[in-house]
Amino acid sequence: MAVSRVDQPAGEDARLIALFLEMLAAEAGAARNTLAAYETDLRKASAELQGGLASADRAGLERLGESWADLARTTVARKAAALRRFFGFLAEEGLRADDPSPALPRPPAGRPLPKTLSHADIERMFETLDREAALEKPLAIRLLALVELLYGSGMRASELVSLSRETIRQGSPFLILRGKGGRERLVPISDRALAAVERWRSHVPADSRWLFPSGKAHLSRVRLYQLVKELAARSGIPPERVSPHVLRHAFATHLLEGGADLRTLQTLLGHADIATTQIYTHVDSARLVALVNARHPLVDVPRRGA
Repeated sequence: MAVSRVDQPAGEDARLIALFLEMLAAEAGAARNTLAAYETDLRKASAELQGGLASADRAGLERLGESWADLARTTVARKAAALRRFFGFLAEEGLRADDPSPALPRPPAGRPLPKTLSHADIERMFETLDREAALEKPLAIRLLALVELLYGSGMRASELVSLSRETIRQGSPFLILRGKGGRERLVPISDRALAAVERWRSHVPADSRWLFPSGKAHLSRVRLYQLVKELAARSGIPPERVSPHVLRHAFATHLLEGGADLRTLQTLLGHADIATTQIYTHVDSARLVALVNARHPLVDVPRRGA
């Protein structure tokens, strides 16, 4: 990732940031995008502290936190989390005797609920896809395959566009994906999605390495984002409500509504922590309460004295 000259740390900061990033990559298995985000935040913090990040005291970090006052809560939370992990690493490795990170701001919790789509929205999008693909135009058939996989498997956009030509095989109802942090997971593929992929595969050049090629590489995430927005508009849905990530959320939401449990959903989405998956419980809390009331083993046992 390109970093401006002013953000280039010098001396001890540069050395310790490099050591920290090496640890994240080697021990924590952090993904490339995660490493880049940490590096950017740490370099900017070092620049704001005139190269004195690693040696900063609590007062210095309090001033740094105050300089973030006009930033979004989520941005402040991300920056503070990166610095807390950095100082935790320094303390654990004996590279400094104390950890001043408690002085960093902790924005109030309030993670926004994920946007999602109703079943009716999904039906409208697939009606448009089916109508356009019926004209046998290759790009329409490609879009049908892309959306079937997004909504039918919960793949991340980056995972989808980078699928190799042979990753999905006819007759195989699942594939193995390597997601964030290099973690592998088994992803079921519906019969509908398999059929859409096979229909598209006949249009993929025989010498292509990618299932969704574009030029000398594969379809980009940005282009996928544009295609999904355009599809939403053609389906009569406000484009700002739809994105590849929203389709992933719809996959999770609708599975929960259909009776899937959180642990299964965690596996399907590739979440390392069940807490990440629990944001989806908002979509069907009434059903979960009804399930406890109906299925708990003591529900029919009369209370003494009742």
